[in-house]
Amino acid sequence: MNIKSYRVTDGRDFSLAGFDTKDTGGFKSPDDAKDVVEQNIAEIALFQSKLYAEGKTGLLIVIQAMDAAGKDSAIKHVMSGINPQGVDVYSFKQPSDEELSHDYLWRAVKALPARGKIAIFNRSYYEDVLIVKVHKLYEKQNIPERCKGKDVIEKRYGQIRNFEDYLWENGIVTVKFFLNVSKGTQRKRFLERIDEKDKNWKFSMSDLEERKYWNDYQEAYQAAIAATATKKNPWYIVPADKKWFTRALISQVLLDTLNNIDPKYPTVSKERELELEECRRKLS
Repeated sequence: MNIKSYRVTDGRDFSLAGFDTKDTGGFKSPDDAKDVVEQNIAEIALFQSKLYAEGKTGLLIVIQAMDAAGKDSAIKHVMSGINPQGVDVYSFKQPSDEELSHDYLWRAVKALPARGKIAIFNRSYYEDVLIVKVHKLYEKQNIPERCKGKDVIEKRYGQIRNFEDYLWENGIVTVKFFLNVSKGTQRKRFLERIDEKDKNWKFSMSDLEERKYWNDYQEAYQAAIAATATKKNPWYIVPADKKWFTRALISQVLLDTLNNIDPKYPTVSKERELELEECRRKLS
């Protein structure tokens, strides 16, 4: 799978419209990708075990998408082989009163992974340059007027770039996914949530309301990705009309990321080896 074709490391020539939501990376069917996903999950689990044991690097996975793009199912399937002890999943929804009383990065900072662990952000601090931008929510926030200028979103792009560079320089690798779903597929999945009883709980009237702003959100994602994609902290534009390929591509990217981190089980000193041999002798 050529993951480079989905990677964005420089936003100067980035165009979201240039990515096909129906792309399947050469796979013809879910069965074609099944073995790849299963193998990737197994290898990810092994790398995660080494990452946890080594305790040097943290991995932050950011997943952003329009509603019904498949964020939850992607997390569930791709991370199915991971030891729960080494991963935390955070869902960033509407900020609480306490969160709104702090800067917008505060709630994300609290959830950053410790070295050796993986943190998955289901939505993230990027909401503050997406929904906040689309609905101009910053105008209603209890912050100084000087913080509400027309350039507030542009400033936040810079703050986010600096924040992610800071994480990189302190041992946290950040990988960002945008699940790129079409408006037609979103409509189909919304109808499934209405028509199928066991999916009713997934549907919210607010989802339908936000759909009215589809074009505004596409522009917001275009601008945010273009402004924050770097070589150290890349974005991956993941086709999301076919959930089975979404999972395949995410698994491949995560495997490639962990392979580049290259964690290893710690080695023991000669003194420790002698201690272990003595313990073996006593147990025997």
